[in-house]
Amino acid sequence: MQQKIIIAIDGYSSCGKSTLAKQLAKELHYIYADSGAMYRAITLYFLRNAIQLSNHNQIKKALNNIHLSFEFDADAGKSHIFLNDENVELLIREMIINEKVSDVSAIKEIREFAVMQQQIIGKNKGVVMDGRDIGTTVFPQAELKIFMIADIAVRVERRFKELFLKNPEITIEEVKRNLEMRDYIDSNREISPLRKAADAIVLDNTNLTMAQQLKLALQWVNEKNLPGKKNN
Repeated sequence: MQQKIIIAIDGYSSCGKSTLAKQLAKELHYIYADSGAMYRAITLYFLRNAIQLSNHNQIKKALNNIHLSFEFDADAGKSHIFLNDENVELLIREMIINEKVSDVSAIKEIREFAVMQQQIIGKNKGVVMDGRDIGTTVFPQAELKIFMIADIAVRVERRFKELFLKNPEITIEEVKRNLEMRDYIDSNREISPLRKAADAIVLDNTNLTMAQQLKLALQWVNEKNLPGKKNN
């Protein structure tokens, strides 16, 4: 029987991090903890309650009133995030959340709050988590770290197709600007910037199908569980 490990998946927006994480969780019967959904849910709460990102007292009080949890939806075959017992899985995918989430997630108190929740989830291992600082900040001890990349044109096309279904008015230029802005903010923020962990494996899926990238990642998981191989 294979020993359960922690799998940390990082990378830029629209590189397919969550897709791979969900695939691996399903294949390995692991917990999928969507860190991006956690930050999006916090962003939704802040927008609803007009929390000023420059007001640290407001932020602290708001975080004390936020409870996040994941529940598995058997019919959908995936986990949904709940904000204070409300299913907000669809609401957090709106464009307004896309535009604000990087600013919200760059704030120290918010990241510390989210990281603490994430580390609690990972204590028993058997967890797949994706985000931007999972292998560097949340689970620096993860046995397998994957850093995903893809060409910008491919990423823009992927995000456009996703958002167009919900907002037919959106343009591909808007999507490109949004992705470039998020890349800059994520890579240059002071707290836990997006960067590849020294021991992470790069997965460029520009020209890979979902099946191909899953097969490759599963090979890496199996290598971590080879007989006589110690997991850190």
